[in-house]
This record gives sequence, C-alpha cells and structure tokens, in this order.
Amino acid sequence: MTKRALIIRHVPYEGIAGFRDPVESAGYRIERLDVSDPDFADADLVSPDLVILMGGPMSVYDRDSYPWIAHEIERLGVRLAADRPTLGVCLGAQMIAAALGARVYKGAAKEIGFHRLTLNATGLASPLAHLANQPVLQWHGDTFDLPAGAELLASTQLYPHQAFRRGRQVLALQCHAEMGVDPRIEAWIDQSNDCLAEVGIQPDTLRAQYAAIGPLAVAAGQKMIRQWLCALD
Repeated sequence: MTKRALIIRHVPYEGIAGFRDPVESAGYRIERLDVSDPDFADADLVSPDLVILMGGPMSVYDRDSYPWIAHEIERLGVRLAADRPTLGVCLGAQMIAAALGARVYKGAAKEIGFHRLTLNATGLASPLAHLANQPVLQWHGDTFDLPAGAELLASTQLYPHQAFRRGRQVLALQCHAEMGVDPRIEAWIDQSNDCLAEVGIQPDTLRAQYAAIGPLAVAAGQKMIRQWLCALD
C-alpha cells in the first residue's frame, strides 16, 4: 500500500523542491497543504506516514501576526509525542524545536547564501554525512535552543544549532538542501532585497552561486533524504 507524505507549506514558493524525487522513490504519495488553505484548521497531522514542514519568511514567535503558528505547533507536538516520522526545513525545523519545548529566537545575524556545515561525530555517522564539505543554501535569521532529548548533528560559525534529530524518526534542518535547481529561487530573491543587502549579497551574485553550486548541493541533499527515509520505522 502506498504511504502518504503530507507537505506543509507556509508560503507557496517554499515547497518540497529537490526532496520530491527521493520521497516519491521511497514509495510515498505526496499531498500538499498550505497554511492559508481553509482545510488547514482541521488538518490531521498525526495519521500521515510522513510529514514534511517547509520554510517561510515568518518567525515562530510571530504568533500574533500569524494565528495558525500556535495551532500548528500544538498539533505538531501531538505528532512528535507519537514519534511519527517528521522532517522540518528552516522554519519547519524551528517549528519542531518549539513543539519539543525549546526556545526559538532571533539569531545574531542573518545567514544567507551557500555555506558548509560543520558536522560533529554524530552528524558524520548520520545521513547528513552526504552534506560534509558540500556548501548548501542557508536562508534564515532565527535560531533555537537544542530540544531536550535531541542530538545535535551540525553547526556553522553563525548558527551552532544547524541540524538535530530525535531518534530515527525526527530530523530538523536549518539549511535548504532541497534547493539547488528549483526556479522558485527567483521568488525568494525578488522578495528579499532588504535581507540580501543586510548580508552584503547582490542578487546576481546569489543567482550565480545557485547556478554553479546548487546542482551539487541538491544532489547531496537528495542522497541524505534517501538514506534517512530508508532508516525510518
């Protein structure tokens, strides 16, 4: 029987991107749900075989501006308590941290562009080993404390908590290893002039990096996700 993967999108232009192939190849039928959909209020986040929470420009602590955030964290907490397979990317990783009781807060500086992760011994023994020495796309300004019971996997100089896991079922990634060939990067760039200026990156420079580094980055990300999916209960 085909397994069901539910993709939660916080904005339409941040979708599953390069992770689609490994997820479908692992036997999952993909369904997508935007937080703006009327059905989101009653969505079941526990029964899907896999839930993947994607990124977005908002912050976990923007709950007054986005009432769905508290609702999502509450239901995500129920899923995590049941130890159901869950992957979080960027905002999705921060949502997982919050649902596990950790503090999410603004980082010291924004981290945008292609950067290498520093993997610890646990990370090198995990599927993240595919990302070792491979620059991957970073695009965030928030961070989080490491949740209780979680294992840290990777860091960068600006963000010590880049990736963590809880057992084999829960994986949280600040980086966008799904992005490298998806043309929706143009929507990210077009809506981020202030952020890019803040970190001193010209849009055309980022486009050039995306064209040169992106295909290798997303290929590494796909290998990582394939290995992670194979190890799920």
